[in-house]
Amino acid sequence: MVVGGMIGSGIFVMPAQLAPYGWTSLPAWVAAIGGALLLAFVLSKLAAARPKATGTVAIVGGELGPMAGVLVGWAYWVSVWSAIAIIAVTAVRYLATFLPSLAATPLSLALWSSALVWLLTLLNLAGARAAGNFQVITTLLKLLPLIAVVAIVIGFALSGGSQFTAYEHAPWEPAKLTGAMTLAFYALVGFESAGVVAERIRDPGRNVLRATMIGTALTGVLYIIVCSGIVFAMPPEVIAKAPAPVALFVETFFGRGAGLAVAAFAVIATVGCLNGWVLIQGELPLGMARAGLLPHWMAATNRHDVSVRLLCLGSLCASALILTSAAGASGIGGLLDFMLNLTAAACLLLYTGACLTALRLGTARVAATFGLMFCLWALWGSGVAALLAIALMLTAIPLYWFRSSLAEQPA
Repeated sequence: MVVGGMIGSGIFVMPAQLAPYGWTSLPAWVAAIGGALLLAFVLSKLAAARPKATGTVAIVGGELGPMAGVLVGWAYWVSVWSAIAIIAVTAVRYLATFLPSLAATPLSLALWSSALVWLLTLLNLAGARAAGNFQVITTLLKLLPLIAVVAIVIGFALSGGSQFTAYEHAPWEPAKLTGAMTLAFYALVGFESAGVVAERIRDPGRNVLRATMIGTALTGVLYIIVCSGIVFAMPPEVIAKAPAPVALFVETFFGRGAGLAVAAFAVIATVGCLNGWVLIQGELPLGMARAGLLPHWMAATNRHDVSVRLLCLGSLCASALILTSAAGASGIGGLLDFMLNLTAAACLLLYTGACLTALRLGTARVAATFGLMFCLWALWGSGVAALLAIALMLTAIPLYWFRSSLAEQPA
């Protein structure tokens, strides 16, 4: 869940986004990975301190109050279905390499992306085990093209590294570090997956910590090698404009066939990532409802212990976002640029609540202090998206009031 949730659309588009930053992208990766590890450690320690809790959101609500739990949980839920929209569109765009008609118009791209969301929703309605098995298979397959890129980068390094100095890149600029770090941090979002679904994990006090820390560290190293290797081995203006930078990189050095193979694996990667986020989309509000943070009717499940209403509600929101973008002036490209920052900012609100909870409990105080500082820094880097994320988070207040009114009614 951790590796599969992190490695998805981000790894296949991030080189293009970071190429304009040049050498600033390297310290940005270091800062983003360091912040992710801090937050991952805090989330894992919270799971160990409250092993019977249904997830991170329930822990925050239990310690800071139900209102706080509802707000951060709702913010994270918004980030999940907005990320689902991004990942679905990315998957179909890569698939359009083989079937151009899928993305011939913004409307066709939006319709096929929505169809993919609902296909994965049907899979998850069969239960967490079926979705988890699918996640394992797609995670293993998606690593293959990334390993190929790592092999190429290592080959360049062993041959003297001349390929990395063949082109001129933007110099290190401290003023651009915050913006680059925020972009890099989006690619790491997903490290909290194990903590969010702790209720489904055997021995969460031990396994959540191990899975989260090891998965985050390994993925971070892989990201630095893959993304930085691509950025510095190619002309920056070419990578910055590439819709599929990883496929372009492999195609440049190994031919068209290899590039198409990478595009195929990119589809597998994004679909696998989408599956993981669809699972989280239903599990998160279900855990909140079972913890008493949302109205009790939201905790209703089918025979596979899946909340059909909540899962479908999230997919409806993601589909509406995709379809709206197709009719908007900014189009799909504008949607991706906007939602990348919004998704990261909404996630940071959950991480902020987790750090405050850890400080209140006296758990991992040093890590929680620095993690909180990192969250504030990243939120600042998100700009207007952070304000919108807060506004969307506040829409959960009516749910909190509704929950309270139900609790006050006589049995």
